[in-house]
Amino acid sequence: MSTSVEPTASPDVGDEDTGRLDGASKFRIFSVLAVIVLFTEVAPMQYVMVSAALRQIAPTFPTQGANLNWAIIIFGVIGAASSPLIGKLSDIYGKKRMFLVCGVLFMIGCVICAVTSDWLLFLVGRGLQATAIATAVISYGLIRDLMPRHLVPVGIGVAATGLGVSALAGPLLGGWIVEHNSWRAIFWFLFVFTVVMIPLVIVVVPESKLRVPQRLDVIGAVLLGAGAVLTLVYLDNGQNWGWTEPTSLAYLIGGLALLALFPVVELRVKQPIMDMKLLFTPRVSVVLFIALLASFMIGYQSYAVGYMTQSPPEATVVSEIETATWDQVKAGAMQQAQAQAEAAAKAQLPPGVELPPGSVVVPEEAVLSQLPPNMVGVQMNPGYSYGDGFSLLKFATHIALAQAVIAMIFGLVAGLWIRRSGARAPLILALVIFVGAAVAYAALGHGWVTLTLISAVFGVAFGIYYAATPNLIVEAVPAEQQGVSAGMLGVMQAMGVAIGLAVATAFLHANPVRADVTVTGTPTVTQDIPLLFADRGYEITFWFIAGTSLIALLGAIWMKHGRTPATGGTAY
Repeated sequence: MSTSVEPTASPDVGDEDTGRLDGASKFRIFSVLAVIVLFTEVAPMQYVMVSAALRQIAPTFPTQGANLNWAIIIFGVIGAASSPLIGKLSDIYGKKRMFLVCGVLFMIGCVICAVTSDWLLFLVGRGLQATAIATAVISYGLIRDLMPRHLVPVGIGVAATGLGVSALAGPLLGGWIVEHNSWRAIFWFLFVFTVVMIPLVIVVVPESKLRVPQRLDVIGAVLLGAGAVLTLVYLDNGQNWGWTEPTSLAYLIGGLALLALFPVVELRVKQPIMDMKLLFTPRVSVVLFIALLASFMIGYQSYAVGYMTQSPPEATVVSEIETATWDQVKAGAMQQAQAQAEAAAKAQLPPGVELPPGSVVVPEEAVLSQLPPNMVGVQMNPGYSYGDGFSLLKFATHIALAQAVIAMIFGLVAGLWIRRSGARAPLILALVIFVGAAVAYAALGHGWVTLTLISAVFGVAFGIYYAATPNLIVEAVPAEQQGVSAGMLGVMQAMGVAIGLAVATAFLHANPVRADVTVTGTPTVTQDIPLLFADRGYEITFWFIAGTSLIALLGAIWMKHGRTPATGGTAY
């Protein structure tokens, strides 16, 4: 168990070498912060836009089927695996330099995705774009090195939740592009956004002068990156591949083996990619553990609320099934009546005389009049109570936008709070809301108004959480370990999202929506309705998420770290 360390008023050793903007004008300081934060917003903005465009992207790659989800999966997998490596490179070679490298790689990925119709090349482009995730990792280090100490907690809070570009442009512009343009326009927009931002970064943001004089631990980087990739691939695809299939388990076993080997190797090399003693110190390991469990809620909430509100209402599905079944009944009755009429006409002809084509026409009205009324019945078993039939744009304006804006505001508020009292208390509040929101999602109604109100409250916790966790890491590690430590935080959050969605997928597929279809005179037929799940599947998952969030909350209550005002990174 670690003990809290009182903050010091004086800067740490070597502070004068970081390029800190002490004495600069407020305009200069906040211009630097704004450009840093705007540059990092390209990652969440593209996530919203590309997720929205999957239905339009699908016809370009018609043979991929369910594999189309890899357009999203690969971004998270590669981003999570590369973040510690890029974070460490920023410690060694310069944070601004790696910031720009990530931007150039992202632009190259945008161009590839915008012009290609080859699936593998498209995935290569998405993998290059995934390096944008690491810009958030680097931004925490840049803010720590450049901002005056008293503004570091606030700056990290703003960086964690953004300035509103992704919150506003992501849902609104993404929805508009999807509805009015080719999906390729999304990648051209992202390309242009990055082209505009890179010169601003070059001109406005100074380079941090802090360097770690060591070589990159290539073996450690490969073990960590490959282990994270294999494990995340299993978690993201286990439901489709089969959790216990030998080929699936090979990914899990291989990934866990590499991750287990990582600390063993790191303890033996002279210049490890990360100090293992620091990693397992409670002030770091507890934060990473909390981030893993809290991310279950973050990943599932975004998926579930969007999916439920954009699903069709039950009445619409019942009507579609009734219509389709009635059309089948009519077609069968017409075929039978036509066959009987033609047979009767042939019987009246002399031997050897063929019946002229089209000479017998059975009136549809006459056939339908013989069918009993209410011949088709559809009963949902089980049914579902959610489903508002929202378009993506309507979902953005009715639900996502309010949550995102509230999160942005409370990210700033939390930064101010953390500067005054430390990050532990805000984190506890965020996790209390996580638990309460999960219980509310599970226990209350599933109409869009209810979901909007719960999501708005969840936005408060979302902003506070994303301000608290990076501040805790900044306060927990020395400056030379900032990049890779923030990278490890990114890995744990990506793992948490993947595990949460994997558990959710299992619960949802175990509770499909079914329809009992009855046609007079025939046995009842039960059929699963694709892409729809019973209320119970969502509710069980939210109860599970409430439990994991409660465990994270207990960890935050127990945590000794973060109980004193944030120092901007001088505590360790």
